[in-house]
Amino acid sequence: MIKPINRDTTLLSQKSIPATKQDTEIITNLIDTLEFYKDHCVGMAANMIGVNKRILVFQLGMIPIPMVNPVITKKSGKYTAKEGCLSLDGERSVTRYKDIEVQYQDANFSSHTQIFTEFIAEIIQHEMDHFEGVLI
Repeated sequence: MIKPINRDTTLLSQKSIPATKQDTEIITNLIDTLEFYKDHCVGMAANMIGVNKRILVFQLGMIPIPMVNPVITKKSGKYTAKEGCLSLDGERSVTRYKDIEVQYQDANFSSHTQIFTEFIAEIIQHEMDHFEGVLI
């Protein structure tokens, strides 16, 4: 189901809690909402649709990739980027890393470890900031 975008900075500033197998509907809702906003959005965290769970979805080509309870285990290649967010107005400067290794669960709660680089790594880092209540 397509959900409205949360723009309440008080709610967006709260830390997210780990997701469980009972949260699979949130994954579906995130994918549907990302698809709806695909013309100007490449990733979403669950708090962007009003749910403070550690779930994100990003677009990899035509495929939406969900990550449940992701953790960055390695990072390198620090740089500064300008980013925007559907939940906020304008752009802001942020520190990101070119290469990251992430441990996460997929939509079936199977565990994975994967390396991401460049723009995809930046998207994941942006969405993971949402988990910590960090507003860019």
